[in-house]
Amino acid sequence: PQFDIPMIFTDLLIDPATGQAAFDLFDTDGHLGDKYLVNGKVQPFFNVSKRRYRLRLLDMGPSRFYQLFLTNPDNLAQSIPYWRIMNDGNLLPNPLQVTSVKLAVAERADIIVDFNKLTAPGGAAAGATRLWLENRLIQTDGKGPTDQLNPAGTPANVLVEFRIGAVVADGSADPALITSFAPITLPPMEAPIVTRTFKWERTNGQWVVNGLPISCDEVRFTMKRGSTEKWIYQTGGGWSHPIHHHFVEGRILSRNGVAITAGSQEFGRKDVVWLGEGETVEFLLKVTDYVGVYPIHCHNVVHEDHAMMLLFAVRDVGDTNPAP
Repeated sequence: PQFDIPMIFTDLLIDPATGQAAFDLFDTDGHLGDKYLVNGKVQPFFNVSKRRYRLRLLDMGPSRFYQLFLTNPDNLAQSIPYWRIMNDGNLLPNPLQVTSVKLAVAERADIIVDFNKLTAPGGAAAGATRLWLENRLIQTDGKGPTDQLNPAGTPANVLVEFRIGAVVADGSADPALITSFAPITLPPMEAPIVTRTFKWERTNGQWVVNGLPISCDEVRFTMKRGSTEKWIYQTGGGWSHPIHHHFVEGRILSRNGVAITAGSQEFGRKDVVWLGEGETVEFLLKVTDYVGVYPIHCHNVVHEDHAMMLLFAVRDVGDTNPAP
């Protein structure tokens, strides 16, 4: 357990007059803070040994998106890779070596960081005694992030500082040697029986899905248990939305017409879809387990709290409503 660490990211706006967290109830765009917290602590440090660690990452929001890099603050020229093995729904087909991971609110990622191999002579962070996990993605308001990155080594962007100690025994598997996580596999790409389109928009100052805010008395559509559907997500107006589905998982087929294929960090089972500014995302899903009524919502928590949700049902008889 001491090498398998959950890390929950959030940011808070601190009122300089009181030292307390502040929140603008009239800001319906999205709440951004000026201090990063990991597991409830402001920019903590973590003493690690020279071995592999599994870090289970979660963006708790409420509204900030992340792009996470490892940085040696004492040698900013180093580009430091790590391994991603999981996203929201389960293990990826195989480990992916990456230099950054992007997370929308509620997205998850499990990563493996080998503090021994990275810091050894010839390693990507050779000689490092500390490493920073940084969020370098630029976001200035609740609309969502830009496509730009802050430079490496900015103290205000540090989430956690890893302080690297001595070598210890390591009985974990080296992700560089893992070619597959079988028998865990992705669900098959079955033909959908219905295609539904969801437009995540702002209308007359309110957050809506296909023109309507949430009504807790209305189930907007019904899926047939055991069947496959394709959902098309669209947004505009400069807004980004992390779309979360309760109790159903699926696979992203394409983003802006470009297929999501093996080797992509999105090539796996997901229950959160990062819907970026002006994007169209196709999502394929099959529901097999739970009968009931569940929400789909934007997980920018401020948008969610201002009615950017809808209810759907899973039954043994479904409908074919193309625009719920």
